[in-house]
Amino acid sequence: MLGNLASYFSRAPSVAPDERAPSRGRRPSGVRRKSSDASRRSRARSQELGSEHALSDDEQWGYFSNEEDESLEDYASQDTHELEQFASNPPSPSASLPLLTGQGDPIFGDTRINMYDEREPALPPPPGPPSRQTIYIADEDTTMRFTGYQPVPWKSWLWLLGCWLTLGVLALVGRWLPGLWLRFVCQEKGFKDTTNGVIVVENPYTDVFLSKVDKVEYPYPSDTVFNALSSSPSSTVRPSGANTPTPHNKPPMNGAAPNTEILSELCMTEYRYSRFALNPTSGLFMMLSSWRDPSWKSVKTVQNGLSAAVREQRKILFGDNLIDVKGKSIGGLLVDEVLHPFYVFQVASIILWSVDDYYYYAFCIALISLISIGTTLIETKRTIERMREMSRFTCPVSVRVDGNWKVVDSSQLVPGDIVELITPALAVFPADILLLSGDAIVNESMLTGESVPVSKIPVKDSNIISWRDGEEIDSNMAKSFLYTGTRIIRLRPGNLGEENQAFGMVVRTGFNTTKGALIRSMLFPKPMGFKFYRDSMRFIGVLACIAGLGFMASSVKFIELGVPWSTMCVRALDLITIVVPPALPATLSIGTSFSIGRLRKLGIFCISPNRVNVAGKINVVCFDKTGTLTEDGLDVLGVRTLDRTGAVFGELSSEVVDLPLGTGKATLLYALATCHALKSINGEILGDPLDAKMFEWTGWTLEEGKPTANGTKKSDGRPAHERPAALVQTVVRPPGSAQFKLEDALKSGKHAHFLELGVIRVFEFVSSLRRMSVIVKRLKSSSMEIYVKGAPEVMADICDKDSFPADYEDLLAYYTKNGFRVIALAGRSIEGLSWLKAQRLKREQAEAGLRFLGLIIFENKLKPGTAPAIQILRAAHLGIRMVTGDNPRTAISVARECGLVNVSAHMFYPTFTYGDAQAPDAKINWASVDDEDLKLDEYSLKPLPPPHHHTVEDEITYQDYSMAVTGDVFKWMVNYAPLETLQRMLVKAQIYARMSPDEKHELVERLQSLGYTVAFCGDGANDCGALKAADVGLSLSEAEASVAAPFTSRIPDISCMIEVIKEGRAALVTSFSCFKYMALYSIIQFTSITLLYSFASTLGDFQFLYIDLFIIIPIAVAMGRTLPYPDIHTKRPTASLVSKKVLASIIGQIILTSAFQFWAFFWVRKQSWYEPPDIDPHDDNGLDFETRNYENTALFLISSFQYIFIAAVFSIGPPYRKQLWTNAFLMGCLVVLGAFSTFVLMDPPTALTLLLDLVPVPLSGKLTLLVAVVINVGVCWTFEEWGSKQVSDLIGFVSRIITDHSSGRRMKEGKAYKAVEGGMRRSLTLTD
Repeated sequence: MLGNLASYFSRAPSVAPDERAPSRGRRPSGVRRKSSDASRRSRARSQELGSEHALSDDEQWGYFSNEEDESLEDYASQDTHELEQFASNPPSPSASLPLLTGQGDPIFGDTRINMYDEREPALPPPPGPPSRQTIYIADEDTTMRFTGYQPVPWKSWLWLLGCWLTLGVLALVGRWLPGLWLRFVCQEKGFKDTTNGVIVVENPYTDVFLSKVDKVEYPYPSDTVFNALSSSPSSTVRPSGANTPTPHNKPPMNGAAPNTEILSELCMTEYRYSRFALNPTSGLFMMLSSWRDPSWKSVKTVQNGLSAAVREQRKILFGDNLIDVKGKSIGGLLVDEVLHPFYVFQVASIILWSVDDYYYYAFCIALISLISIGTTLIETKRTIERMREMSRFTCPVSVRVDGNWKVVDSSQLVPGDIVELITPALAVFPADILLLSGDAIVNESMLTGESVPVSKIPVKDSNIISWRDGEEIDSNMAKSFLYTGTRIIRLRPGNLGEENQAFGMVVRTGFNTTKGALIRSMLFPKPMGFKFYRDSMRFIGVLACIAGLGFMASSVKFIELGVPWSTMCVRALDLITIVVPPALPATLSIGTSFSIGRLRKLGIFCISPNRVNVAGKINVVCFDKTGTLTEDGLDVLGVRTLDRTGAVFGELSSEVVDLPLGTGKATLLYALATCHALKSINGEILGDPLDAKMFEWTGWTLEEGKPTANGTKKSDGRPAHERPAALVQTVVRPPGSAQFKLEDALKSGKHAHFLELGVIRVFEFVSSLRRMSVIVKRLKSSSMEIYVKGAPEVMADICDKDSFPADYEDLLAYYTKNGFRVIALAGRSIEGLSWLKAQRLKREQAEAGLRFLGLIIFENKLKPGTAPAIQILRAAHLGIRMVTGDNPRTAISVARECGLVNVSAHMFYPTFTYGDAQAPDAKINWASVDDEDLKLDEYSLKPLPPPHHHTVEDEITYQDYSMAVTGDVFKWMVNYAPLETLQRMLVKAQIYARMSPDEKHELVERLQSLGYTVAFCGDGANDCGALKAADVGLSLSEAEASVAAPFTSRIPDISCMIEVIKEGRAALVTSFSCFKYMALYSIIQFTSITLLYSFASTLGDFQFLYIDLFIIIPIAVAMGRTLPYPDIHTKRPTASLVSKKVLASIIGQIILTSAFQFWAFFWVRKQSWYEPPDIDPHDDNGLDFETRNYENTALFLISSFQYIFIAAVFSIGPPYRKQLWTNAFLMGCLVVLGAFSTFVLMDPPTALTLLLDLVPVPLSGKLTLLVAVVINVGVCWTFEEWGSKQVSDLIGFVSRIITDHSSGRRMKEGKAYKAVEGGMRRSLTLTD
């Protein structure tokens, strides 16, 4: 507990702008195309082959060197119409999010960002060079605002004088509120005109950071940093770059001439490990992470590496190639911790108590604070060290410098370096590298969470140019992009030039790499605002105001009594420390700490404690399907191919031996054996699980293609760069023919071992096309075959219509409706296709004019815990969404099987009747998957009346239907649909199929924009963006990429989400209980002190010590140990401290407890045995007030009981936590402390009486006080259980009457999703 004493005060100060009204304007989709997403689609595979062949390697796979220079135009011309027909669809819009705004809280975080807010224009900038700039940071998909400030000398001296005069208080305030220091000391000034200035960086969450401008010596031309590839002067820095020290002749943008001016120094600043350089010409900053060298034009132009001088210049720009998390020393951490507002308040309180002679109490609080600081420092140091250990990596690497190879440490790498990847051997890549020669198989799970091996091939010149021009990493470029930190499974040399080596070019280093972006996302997660935290700070402010009012009332008495002004000041400050108790931050984190501990025991780990309380407010849970709701693996149910007539499907073939061989050269069996992206590494088949299952079902064997001699030259002496290391990527053979000899092949008769298929070329799987394909050559065959595998829906576009059986749609609907995953295969044979022609063949030409071959059906079973967990969540009235990349019909079937949607509910599915996802005027038809005659209105999404001939027993109500949305329809609706329609779809749709990772991310943000508190649960493979964007992200994968999710579970099914919700609700209720308890404790003590101040008295040192250390802290800690309730209630706990019920409870308890204290105060003065205290504020005691008197004793005794029983009153049990009596620790505290307080009241020993400054009270007085305590307990308990609800209902009733009479009918305030859902319900009711 002590380690968390300041956990909620650990955020950096921020400056919050005025709250803006949300704009109703639409914005384009924020669908992103991250490089990590592109890398997941990289599936190129190349294998080695180690068998003997009768023919030479070149000839048997169709490679003839005399064809190298032949044109393929004659072959391409015959399929020109196919190229147009089957061209890939353009990618979905990837417009970035606008600059988002929200009202931030300087201590507890930020409010939810409204996706439609727009920043209001600020005051105009001063004349002269630019002083403001908006910079888009692509890695974080966010926008930053830079503003330049220059300190005014005379204002700085005035500020310094104020710091001295206030003994450093002004300096502390300036540290906590940098906006105050900026407004008073600095003036806005152009970036290039500032000397010793600062850059104010404001992020979309209204956090403000101050960054210094450093000037570094840079004796190089200006165009080595700022050139034609850099952004033109504007308010936004787009991905751009610079060139080498050698001047270039490429004309810059906007017709500007190249700037070859020699610089003497370069102004740079850094924000969250991202470097920015100031362009002296435009006066704007440029992100160095987007730097590009204009000389990067082709492999040939970059393969010779850099000179030593150029490397030194780039080392100045980019620094060391290290992802080095800066760690502070213990002293630095100690200063940061001690200067935090909470600890400054603690130190001031300790000094005040010492001055007031509360030595024992001050010593105990100081000891607790020291322990808390020490614990926090140790934990912070450990966290930093763990992060440094995970991120920092160096290794020796061979670099080409001045034409010679040189082994250097990887920290010395700079962009443009040519590195040798095989010698010395690398385990992981030390930088982001473009592969120039050779091939590699890597494991990118560190970035993607997916452990499927990914193949890398040499980069093409066109991709180098695309990278140079600042384009994003697409699927083609990702095939050659080696990411920092990815593990190497295999590296093979290539044939670049004369050398038999694997080369790569460094393009990004340090924090500019993809891994660096991942580390930054962990170090600087998206802030999460929460209403409870904001309300708690406001409530503390209210308590401080109450303290001020109480002191003003006491001051009147002090003046009447003639109390010295010095004493009055001390008492005023003391009253503030009473109202704002030192243990308050600790109590706010108690419930969270215990919940995290319990989750850890269940195998659920949390890296963001604030998200635990947020989990208590979840009302929508999104689940991935494969690997989350269903098992990871797929089992092959069987294969359906055409019967002998070709008119319909034949019977299901559950074994490969039952599969018909078919006619023609392109057969289904060969397609199953070759159309995949598997690898053979050390005899182990690696690759996509679906591919592995399909190949395993065939029973064939797979080997890698045999490498050919590298460095082959043409007849004119030029190197044959286009020829790969292996002419055939993989070779597959049927069972029993993996090993054979040449003499076996010469024997007469039929030999199974002659059947050998080689994969000549692979067209990778592309999510937008939803298919992959291969070009295959059979040994000794004169033709080549093309096989395509993909979604059944896309086969109609690439296959001849007459090749489909008549029952294609019916059979496909049957399997998908019953939850099976179906993959279609097609193929064709091309006679006389040579190896070189196959390499030049365009994908659109290859995937055209195919013949449908058959279907392979996979079983994807539900996890055992899925259906029970879904039922629990539905019973709790939580919204559930399935978000998957699978077929929509399969998703609907799985949803019905697990109970996510009612089996009897109508499920409506959208299809484009006109246009597509890129057409603004496209039309969508919403039809029921079970009855196409039932449709939804395109705008309102309400069920339309059925046709006259259709018989429907009952009208379709709001609860009787749901929707399944595909990724393309979702994308279109986000971009082009009316806002009302989009909102209705988000509220009503429960299944989102064929969703890309970026669309999952977008869906989460759209749901949040409606006011939902969204949880996302996925296996980490394609869900990293959604896991980070969600309010509560829960990853079922322990891969490094998914650790950025707030929660990670070792529980393999979604039951872990139930535990997170239960613990979240328990933690939230505990935080409420503890806060209410601490607030009431403050008011109880404040009431006692205020009454005693009325005659210049107060509580004693040991009385304070007993109350705070022996009653409050043990009870507050014990309150957090109550376990969550086993069931999830249908209503969520409130997160607002200003709700009617909470306020009624707190205010009612304050009135009741204060009333009994007032009664005790005035009652004791009326007793016959009462003796007035002898008070003389002018005596020699100075600041000391008299403590031994009857008023003090009566108030102390009755308040001691109030501190104890009010904990029981506020210990909320069901429906969010278990009953009070199940918390043994709390019950023990209540019983022991209650018994001890009774002992102190009825028969205290003399030593204890003297220690606690008590005066003897007659037995009759003791019994009266005891009866009063019992009545107080009963009244407070009754009010909490019954009265507070009645009072809150009364307040609500009165407020409604006042509202109706004052402003007439007013729209009910609440979340947007409630208004949308209510509107749909009402419209359906009116229709009925």
